[in-house]
Amino acid sequence: MKYIKPISVIIIVCCLATSTVLAASVGSPSRKDRTALPISIKSNEMTADNKGKTAIFTGKVVAKQGDLTIYADKIIINYGNEKGDVEKIEADGDVRIIQENRIGTAAHAVYDSKQGRITLTGNPKVMQGPDSISGKTIVYFVDEDKSLVSGDGDSRVNAVIHPPAKK
Repeated sequence: MKYIKPISVIIIVCCLATSTVLAASVGSPSRKDRTALPISIKSNEMTADNKGKTAIFTGKVVAKQGDLTIYADKIIINYGNEKGDVEKIEADGDVRIIQENRIGTAAHAVYDSKQGRITLTGNPKVMQGPDSISGKTIVYFVDEDKSLVSGDGDSRVNAVIHPPAKK
């Protein structure tokens, strides 16, 4: 992944296509490249640790790039060994990702850039219009444009899909 600014990857991370989550797996690799778009980040505080290879934004964090907006209490960027290499991005606390009419929510989100996947945990839910899906974990494979929603005994997968209105 090309280095633009530390936070630029956050928006790519959250390129959550709810329609693919609702379909539970589809196969056309179409990913928008937002790296050239300007990024606006607002937070109450930012801490950078060059030795620890992290940047932490805290306090009502809002990251916006193009048509994507991420809200969280805290966003942590973990850098790799190569200059500009981002290994992992974590969003914690009241995570909300908005893209057009799609909204993803969770307590925690992790983007693993090497695996090309976003994992939503902590009561994750994705909504598009009246449709929604939830479970214990929602994993979105960014490069493959597919997703996996899993549950367990207490938190089963729950999808609500409304048929299109007839003309």
